[in-house]
Amino acid sequence: MPKEVVVRVEDRVLKLTNLDKVLYPGFGFTKGEVIDYYTRIAPVLLPHLKDRPVTLKRYPNGVDGKWFFEKNAPEHRPEWVRTVRLESPGSAKGNESVNYVMVDELATLVWLANLAALELHVPQWTVGPRGGKRDPDLLVFDLDPGAPATVVECARVAERIRVVLDDDGVDSWVKTSGNKGMQMYAYAPAKDTSEYARAVALRLSREMPELVVATMAKAQRPGRVLIDWSQNNPAKTTVAPYSLRARERPAVSTPVTWDEVEECEVVEDLVFTADEVLERVGVVGDLFGS
Repeated sequence: MPKEVVVRVEDRVLKLTNLDKVLYPGFGFTKGEVIDYYTRIAPVLLPHLKDRPVTLKRYPNGVDGKWFFEKNAPEHRPEWVRTVRLESPGSAKGNESVNYVMVDELATLVWLANLAALELHVPQWTVGPRGGKRDPDLLVFDLDPGAPATVVECARVAERIRVVLDDDGVDSWVKTSGNKGMQMYAYAPAKDTSEYARAVALRLSREMPELVVATMAKAQRPGRVLIDWSQNNPAKTTVAPYSLRARERPAVSTPVTWDEVEECEVVEDLVFTADEVLERVGVVGDLFGS
């Protein structure tokens, strides 16, 4: 395979490189296959990236190599890639602002895949047409199991959170993290989504102390599920639905049905690879937010 190929993506022209480079050595999954996945999943992925500044997690030498987060848009980018500059108070790197990539179109998604940006992370808020940061429109509970707990225990906790939200008149939906846990979402039911999520997490940690913790203290984590309500902090991001994850296999953060959550009995019940997700979407469409 040639080192470089020039392709047309809609009305953009891109140069793709090293398509046969293996990024998931355990599965022989190449950069070309990563690009193919993101190209084919774009119809359901792009709506969930729309107007949300993207933080990239790049693996130029594959999932076993060194990686880095990238918030600032790469300087050597096509002129048609849209960016938005936002203030970044308290930045760990001392930056007063960050120039984020905005993934508006398929060509931008393909360009990012060619950079080995395997993981795409977004906040729970959007940017307005003039570049202003809006209030959060989504609420998220990040369910993170402490070994030996797994996604199975996360499923039990998600069911309980769903009951609490239902009692508050709040519809919710869920996806796997593509890693060890899962994330629950709802349309923001309160102005202060972080405080609302914290109250729910603390309530369940009192009602289900054998299974749930609501603090980061590692000593409390083994065998329990952390309800990480802090993901609602506007400065934080969560992996986007349909994003690949940089694990041994090309697993995907996959929207699932509540029936699948309730029926989950072993880890493999809620693990989906890129090929499986493409097949799922072809059958059931986009489950996220429905």
